[in-house]
Amino acid sequence: MNSESNPTEVIIPTNLSALIIVDMQNDFVHPEGKLFSPNAQSIIKPIRMLLENARKVGVKVIYTQDTHFPEDPVEFPIWGEHVVKGSWGWQIIDVLKPLEREIVIEKLRYDAFFGTPLDHILRIYNIKHLVIVGTVANICVLHTVSSARLHNYDVIVPIDAISAITETDYSFSIRQMDFLYKVKLTKIECVKFKD
Repeated sequence: MNSESNPTEVIIPTNLSALIIVDMQNDFVHPEGKLFSPNAQSIIKPIRMLLENARKVGVKVIYTQDTHFPEDPVEFPIWGEHVVKGSWGWQIIDVLKPLEREIVIEKLRYDAFFGTPLDHILRIYNIKHLVIVGTVANICVLHTVSSARLHNYDVIVPIDAISAITETDYSFSIRQMDFLYKVKLTKIECVKFKD
């Protein structure tokens, strides 16, 4: 499926599903952020709609929070300093702020499964289906999606709720999700949580 295709309705069992919101943090999404990606602004509203629906029916909500410590020797040489733990840029944007009962995974690298308890948490709650949204599509979203598939989760990605820095990056991520990982690609209005 590409961004012009007709979206497919995906019905997901509420009690076996989780919504994963990837890295919707000030440094990436806010215009004053250190690695601001303008396209991320366009996905705030769709993510908010999906989040409200998930909360309403009791779907598990999990946020990933890209997290770095001062002088990170791996990512700072590539991207410059960003999302330093405790800073304003590290915070999840206010409009999508997690509720107290929701889970936040602090991840040190692109992949939300790498070096984190995410897989263990999902298995504790018997989660089988993951709806993954957020930014950046071809980096943290794609790496998290690929790990989820390699861990044998059913993955659904609403393509109107992920963003990339460029259209080329966005198209690449969609192709990889479809071709390489056989992710269910759809749009926000076609994601249906059912008991």
